[in-house]
Amino acid sequence: MQQQQRKIVRTADRRMFSSSDDSAMMKQIQSTHAPDGRVVDVKPTMLVIEEILHRASPGIDGVINGTHAHMDTLEKAALLGFDGMLELQAYTIHKVSCELECKCSGGADAHGSTMAILSMLSSYTWEAKIVLSLAAFSVNYGQFWLVAQLYTTNPLAKSVAILKQLPDIVEHSNILKSQFDAANNLIKAVMDVTKCIIKFQQLPSNYISPETPPMSVAMALVPTAAYWLIRSLVTCASQLTSLIGMSHQHVTATTEAWEISSLAHKVQNILDHLTTQLGHCHQHIDEKRHDEYFQMLIRLFETPHIDNMKILKALLYSNDDMLPLVDGTTKTRVSIEVLRRKNVLLLISDLDISTEQLIVLTHIYNESRAKPELHYDLVWIPIEDRSIPWNDKQQQRFEQLQTMMPWYTIHHPTMLEPAVIKFIKEVWHFAKKKILVVLDPQGKVACPNALHMVWIWGNIAYPFTSIKEEALWKSETWRLELLVDGIDPDMLEWVAQGKYICLYGGEDIDWIRRFTSTTKAVAQAAQIDLKMVYVGKHNSKDRTSRNITTIITEQLSNVWTDLTFIWYFWTRLESMFYSKMQHGKTIENDQIAQEVLTMLTFDSSDHGWALFCIGSDVIAKAKGDTLLTSLDEFPNWEEDAKVKGFVPALQDHLEHLHTPLHCNRLILPGIDGGIPEMVICAECGHPMEKYFMYRCCVD
Repeated sequence: MQQQQRKIVRTADRRMFSSSDDSAMMKQIQSTHAPDGRVVDVKPTMLVIEEILHRASPGIDGVINGTHAHMDTLEKAALLGFDGMLELQAYTIHKVSCELECKCSGGADAHGSTMAILSMLSSYTWEAKIVLSLAAFSVNYGQFWLVAQLYTTNPLAKSVAILKQLPDIVEHSNILKSQFDAANNLIKAVMDVTKCIIKFQQLPSNYISPETPPMSVAMALVPTAAYWLIRSLVTCASQLTSLIGMSHQHVTATTEAWEISSLAHKVQNILDHLTTQLGHCHQHIDEKRHDEYFQMLIRLFETPHIDNMKILKALLYSNDDMLPLVDGTTKTRVSIEVLRRKNVLLLISDLDISTEQLIVLTHIYNESRAKPELHYDLVWIPIEDRSIPWNDKQQQRFEQLQTMMPWYTIHHPTMLEPAVIKFIKEVWHFAKKKILVVLDPQGKVACPNALHMVWIWGNIAYPFTSIKEEALWKSETWRLELLVDGIDPDMLEWVAQGKYICLYGGEDIDWIRRFTSTTKAVAQAAQIDLKMVYVGKHNSKDRTSRNITTIITEQLSNVWTDLTFIWYFWTRLESMFYSKMQHGKTIENDQIAQEVLTMLTFDSSDHGWALFCIGSDVIAKAKGDTLLTSLDEFPNWEEDAKVKGFVPALQDHLEHLHTPLHCNRLILPGIDGGIPEMVICAECGHPMEKYFMYRCCVD
């Protein structure tokens, strides 16, 4: 008879599992819900529930081994005002506890008991129903394990166990262990879902409302979740009450055991769905907060300030009790106050900074420290892709770069607000290539990217404003000093002495051999003192380095042995091009822009090139084959050279050799701020065709 009754219960429960989520079931659950507006602070109650379950959770292992955790939860709960709430909740918890204890045995209907509890708690919110049910279950669960734990040492517990005819848990641990392990797993899952539901109620209402899709979807799941959580507690309570009255010889698996695993799977699915929605809610909240912060940054930069503190705090770190900067000299953390009322240069980049860039920038920065009239500081702000978790490799690279920098750096990239990164990318147009944003002493943007003028003029460009940049260009002409700056002191001395100078580049060592030998022979025939210097090729370190070794070994010409000089030479040329472009100059209306573009076109070629000058004036220049042809034909224009001078005569002959059939190419790096829509060929003046090229240069 008992076996038949259990079969009926299992069959009915299986039907309920398959149909409980349909609309009829939802209507039945919703019909029990009639909240009266009362607000229950569930947090203190949850703390006590966790204390009870935690102390009982070792289950049989805890009873056997005597391992029980110790917590201060009750003290925490008292501080949170639980004692005052007890009067309001105690009776309700007691009623639910009786429902669980009295109606969950003898093949009782688990669904009926669940609905009865929901009806009993009809005036409470959904999360309060769940927490109060958990509290009621915890009372019964705690009492059961209290007797079990004290069974062998406390006469009172022994007597209670005898009257309830509870089996000796220790003696029958081999039979009961799997049963209680399964129940503990289900209880843990119920706790996890309950905490998850409570988290939804704690979300800030000013950033997300119940009608917002992530929240509304989650709230639609809560009634069903409440049903299955309470039903899980009913089933676990049934397991406990089924042990009452069992003598030692009758300990067997209960009828509820099969249901526990199914419920655990069901509750886990609910947890997965709710956790996903909670993640969507947090994402929505973060987006709202980030947008709010982003708009705040825009307003800040549009508002006049007496100093730069508000701006810098909003950009670097808004928490006043933190030291967001690291002093590059002392390597100690400092506050933003060190930047108050100073010109601040924000070096914004990723972690891909070359040694050459650091060497040159360090030289410029250290030079400024020796000049008190240069009132500026530099701060490095590294920007990395936040969609990729920060890893050990990035940390090592960040620390390596931070160690090499003598200026201020932020303590860690993760300190930056996502809205700040968005602002830097969208408003200041940072994408990949580094930029140098200049803020004046009041925090106003004085130049959106001063990196070009820093590479070109160094500290002469102080205070690094767009007005200063324009003024510097007005005083410049196309001359050798502008081209090489202070890279080669010997060359500046040659200029002062009025000597003939030849700069040449490329990576074809065979062409270099032919060119240097031919040029030496022509210079000897023309009876001129000519100095030749090899300036390499941009973004071709290994081949340039091999060429330098060959040139020195074979004594072909002078060279810049330091690759940093070569990098700086070509970087300055690129900076000149982009600086001119930022000021609206083109090769049609600006000679320097035209000459710079010609040099960059030469470097983009696979062949060599050279330019010749006398003193400061750059006059003759051409690509490799054309130049060699002209030099080979020196006897044809030798007399002209005696009259006009060697360099002007060479230029005239090069123009004579010019052919309309030519093909120039220009490779420009992806500088943030935009690539020009149209570039005019420096040789013929026609628009060049535009192509896209993706290059990974590991040279």
